[in-house]
Amino acid sequence: MEKTETAKSSTLEKTEVPKHKNALAEKYEKENKEQHQKEVDGYERLKTKESSKLPRPTGWRLLVLPFKMPEKTKGGLYLGQDTLERQQVASTCGLVLEMGPHCYDKEKFPEGPWAKKGDWVIFARYAGSRLPIDGGEVRLLNDDEVLATIDRPEDILHTF
Repeated sequence: MEKTETAKSSTLEKTEVPKHKNALAEKYEKENKEQHQKEVDGYERLKTKESSKLPRPTGWRLLVLPFKMPEKTKGGLYLGQDTLERQQVASTCGLVLEMGPHCYDKEKFPEGPWAKKGDWVIFARYAGSRLPIDGGEVRLLNDDEVLATIDRPEDILHTF
């Protein structure tokens, strides 16, 4: 009788997930959501309040804000400001803030525009002109320097 009870308890132990593991996963998920919301709020503030300070692209150029990694890693380590700035400079992913009046004209792009305002785009590492702003940098890219569009910049591996 003892053998069957131990066999039953061992199968139950294998199928049950410890509660502390779920709590930890929920904590990380909550922190990730908060961090993502913080980033979205920062971009919204930049697009509305600070947009008058940003340069307006002319011709066929796009104004792109490079993706900035979160200050805190999943393991709870805080990254230094120097590291964050290097990651932003080396980033090949950014948010389109503004578009020049001649971006994606019908003659050059008969299929239509590759990207629009508010899209996350991927570009070459050394593409465009870097302009320092308060809290980082923006880039002015030509409309044909956009390589791809993505939904979430967190899905791309950012190395520097």
